[in-house]
Order: sequence, then C-alpha cells, then structure tokens
Amino acid sequence: MRGKLMFLTGLAAGFVMGSRAGREKYEEIRSSAQKLWEHPTVQEAAGVAQAQANKLYTEGKDKLQSSKLGEKLNTTGTTGATGRSTDTTDELLAPSDSLTAAPKGSSTGTTY
Repeated sequence: MRGKLMFLTGLAAGFVMGSRAGREKYEEIRSSAQKLWEHPTVQEAAGVAQAQANKLYTEGKDKLQSSKLGEKLNTTGTTGATGRSTDTTDELLAPSDSLTAAPKGSSTGTTY
C-alpha cells in the first residue's frame, strides 16, 4: 500500500511540475521537432528509407505470390459473410497508408 501511495504522489508531483512548464514549452519542443523534420538532410534520408521499404515490400509480395502458400491463397479464396468470394492475398498484402510519404512541404493533416 505504501508503494502505491508513493507512486501516486510521484505521479501527481510530475503532473504539477509538467503543467508548470506549460503550453509554451510544448510549442517550443514541437517547433524544434518540425524544423528538424523539414531539414533537407532528414527529408533525403526519409526518401531513401521510403524507397527501400517500397522495394522490400514489392520483393516480398512477389516472393509470397510465387510461393506455394501464395498460390494456395490465390486459388482458394474465402467466402465472406456477404457470400462473395474474397481474395485473401490482397487483404494480406495491401500496403498501409502510413507507409506512403507526404510530398515535401505538405502537411499530413495532423494537428497538435
């Protein structure tokens, strides 16, 4: 019980101290991070990483589709609740939107 009380006391103290720094400190950290992200060297490295990720994705997709498992997934398909046949491979291999990079200088729409 004493440990829980100490934890809660520390949590409360951290909250109070953190809130004293306030919004100004948060905005300062945020603007510094944004400046870093917009730096040309960082953008170049992000572009290289994106290109490598896309290359690995397509290579993996091709290997899976040419494997026995990929062939089995392509030929069997599944029947969903609607009675339609769905291709399982497309569901497994669909790229996520989080991997697509926003063009330089554009906002991703996230506001803080």
